[in-house]
Amino acid sequence: MVCVDDQIFAKMNPNSNDLPSGVLLIDKAPGMTSHDVVAIARRQLDMKKIGHCGTLDPMATGLLMLVVNRATKIQDLLMSEDKTYTGTMTLGVTTSTQDKEGEVQEEREVPELSEAELREAFDSFQGDFEQIPPMVSAIKKDGVPLYKLARKGKVVERKPRAVYVKGYELDRVALPEVDFTVDCSKGFYVRTYAYDIGEKLGCGAHLSGLRRTRSGRFTLDRAVPVDVLKEASREELVSSFISLAEISLMRGA
Repeated sequence: MVCVDDQIFAKMNPNSNDLPSGVLLIDKAPGMTSHDVVAIARRQLDMKKIGHCGTLDPMATGLLMLVVNRATKIQDLLMSEDKTYTGTMTLGVTTSTQDKEGEVQEEREVPELSEAELREAFDSFQGDFEQIPPMVSAIKKDGVPLYKLARKGKVVERKPRAVYVKGYELDRVALPEVDFTVDCSKGFYVRTYAYDIGEKLGCGAHLSGLRRTRSGRFTLDRAVPVDVLKEASREELVSSFISLAEISLMRGA
């Protein structure tokens, strides 16, 4: 694990009279964007300098890390960490977005797959490999996010990106659904993971559920649910911050 550059923290005087700084962990609800969560936090904290680490799609739930005030200086470092997701893939149906939010593109019969056959497909996507990012993503082409091009019905060539999977678990098999847990690198598209495994199995698949449970050493244990975020006072939220000093110790341990 990469340690935080001590020089970054040295520039952050913890005894200053600036506005509160730190990381606020949020348990994102479905149906909202990561920017929606940031907007709520800005309102409740009455602060503008707030960002997030790692976008979660509207359908996804789980851990969203907000960096507040001086913590924005370590945003890129926090985003570089490995992640853990739990998800559900539905076999037999592919969609335009590789998840349940898209339009159905193709339906295929799902064979009576054994757990051994499923594991063989999952095993094909372990260790280091490359993913082709989906069109519905925030990656930019000539300065324009791909999802904006996708909305216009355009499809452009995307360069494969190096990713890795450290491990996975099959949590439930109830065909056509498969629940799984995956430990992966930053920049990993779980939607594409589900799609690729579906193609490997020969029946296609899309991601029908997703929850992020870990990012680096941060988990949902200290996360504030969105419903609480909407109602909490500034003081209550600040008390939930993970301080820069604690983050330094966590990452340097």
